[in-house]
Amino acid sequence: MAAKKKIVDSPEEFAYYDQRALDRLTFFSDAVFAIAITLLVLNVTVPVILPSEAGTELTSALLATAPKFYSYVLSFLVIGGYWMAHQRTFHYVVRYDRGLASLNLLFLLFIALIPFPTGVLSVYGDQLIAAILYAATLALIGLLLSLLWFYISHHHRLLAKTVRVDAARVNMWRNLSPPIVFLASIGVAFVSIPIAELMWPLAFIIPVAVGLHKDAI
Repeated sequence: MAAKKKIVDSPEEFAYYDQRALDRLTFFSDAVFAIAITLLVLNVTVPVILPSEAGTELTSALLATAPKFYSYVLSFLVIGGYWMAHQRTFHYVVRYDRGLASLNLLFLLFIALIPFPTGVLSVYGDQLIAAILYAATLALIGLLLSLLWFYISHHHRLLAKTVRVDAARVNMWRNLSPPIVFLASIGVAFVSIPIAELMWPLAFIIPVAVGLHKDAI
């Protein structure tokens, strides 16, 4: 005889199963972030030089890896910024549903992809398509994070009641600032790729500045 499925019929049990589902979701998300941020360093490779030429060529070969280090550090900061935003978002989530899980999984799909455009940028940073691929990927991630926050906070669907509407609105702008920077840099890249690349650190700096707002969470 098949076992009867347990019916969850009390507020305490609903809260318990919601919390378990949220914990699994955040643990899985943290693991994806950790793997993505670790894989970035694989794009920074040790120069291969003949032993007889190491004394004269090593310095210049190491300097030639500067674009790869720039791509690594930039992507590390951006992923770190998105991780902090993701952590901040789920700190205020009190309920779980399938829509939340689906949107979060879509967001993580592109987080895991970041090492690829980073690698392309580190090798072909002077090419327009490399800059567009990188900026477009990171802009899409920011837009997905903003969509995730909208889903959570709209009419306090999954959000703690203690979060004020003004605070939720400030956090939305905080999440939107990185994709705005990256999308703007795509237009700039058609004029000057170096200037577009210099804009990208703003995607890390602006959210920090917005976080100083009195209504920021």
